[in-house]
Amino acid sequence: MGFDNWDEIRTAFHVARLGTVSGAAEALGVHHATVIRHIDALEKRLGTKLFQRHARGYTPTEAGRDLQAVALATEDQFSQLAGRIRGQVDTVTGELLVTSIAGVAPLVAPVFVSFQAAHPGVRVRFMADTRVFRLEYGEAHVALRAGAIPEEPDNVVQPLARMHAGLYAAKAYVRAHGAPADEAGFAGHRFVTTHGEALRAPFHRWLRDRVSDEAFCFVASDTSTMAAAIRAGAGIGFLTVHEAQNDPDLIEIMPSRPEWEVPLWLVTHVDLHRTPKVQAFVAHIREAAKSWDAL
Repeated sequence: MGFDNWDEIRTAFHVARLGTVSGAAEALGVHHATVIRHIDALEKRLGTKLFQRHARGYTPTEAGRDLQAVALATEDQFSQLAGRIRGQVDTVTGELLVTSIAGVAPLVAPVFVSFQAAHPGVRVRFMADTRVFRLEYGEAHVALRAGAIPEEPDNVVQPLARMHAGLYAAKAYVRAHGAPADEAGFAGHRFVTTHGEALRAPFHRWLRDRVSDEAFCFVASDTSTMAAAIRAGAGIGFLTVHEAQNDPDLIEIMPSRPEWEVPLWLVTHVDLHRTPKVQAFVAHIREAAKSWDAL
């Protein structure tokens, strides 16, 4: 395969990243038939399937994930080369793929804005999801992971901050049901929680050890929905201090405790860690994190 196949490889990269032909077509500014033609031609040339087709879209095979990783690094190198050819000192351009848990989105969104102000040639794609994106397969440049230190091989892991959570309720809930003075007063109150991986957070484990299943009257599919339910007055629940502290409609039931804190890690893959774009963003977010009193 030569340089003349780059359009097909780049198409496959976008299909793997976005999961659909329509999404890749929109990102590339081409017709969806072009995307399908590129994928079919590339699979025929390589003699292997790059994607499993299904009703919801395209899922990369092992070969597809390997190609995705190579394509991400190659696209970054092309972007840097273009900057050097144009004589630009600043070669921090192109797409920046960042993944994290949804709970830190309100905190990192301003970081993206200030990073783009310094590097206007960067397009941010932020993926907040419960699943763990695989950096070794080129699914993201940077990951923000919460909880235990990530241990995947070939990743560069740096501590970034600690997430602080408190127990909150809406003023409407307190007017209707009152507020417990401490955990001994939890009986008779209504609580909001989530399910899945989020329940591994120490504050969720703490609450489940002290509240019966029947008291959890609202179980949300994700932390954003859980926060919306708490704000709507469904019950008492945990929110990050950062997202709750400036909300006039919330009342703090219990302030953050050290045993509820969750470490936040900054993760990059060794193959991309020293590229100008990743280095610039890592330095930018680490500097921003110094001013985070609480997440």
